[in-house]
Amino acid sequence: MTSQLKQIKKMIFDIRGQKVMLDSDLAELYDVELRTLNQAVKRNIERFPLDFMFQLTDDEWKNQRSQFVIFKNDARKFKPYALNNLIEQPPKTKTIGFKTN
Repeated sequence: MTSQLKQIKKMIFDIRGQKVMLDSDLAELYDVELRTLNQAVKRNIERFPLDFMFQLTDDEWKNQRSQFVIFKNDARKFKPYALNNLIEQPPKTKTIGFKTN
């Protein structure tokens, strides 16, 4: 298994019984700012399955943060979004409104 694949697997969490990636991890993979990713997804929501994204509750976010040291320094204003179905059902197009670096 390549190191890149190992890194991606570390970004996949089980939340609400679903395999998901947090918006910040997906932004890191695409090498874009978090706000750019979230804006692009919201502008192009019709390209995704209806249930592909949900916002974590306060308890879910606290639980995720307590498991990983890196999250303890996360100063975001809003709880993260969890994106699911990305492995089985990727977006209908390869771009969702932002350019990767």
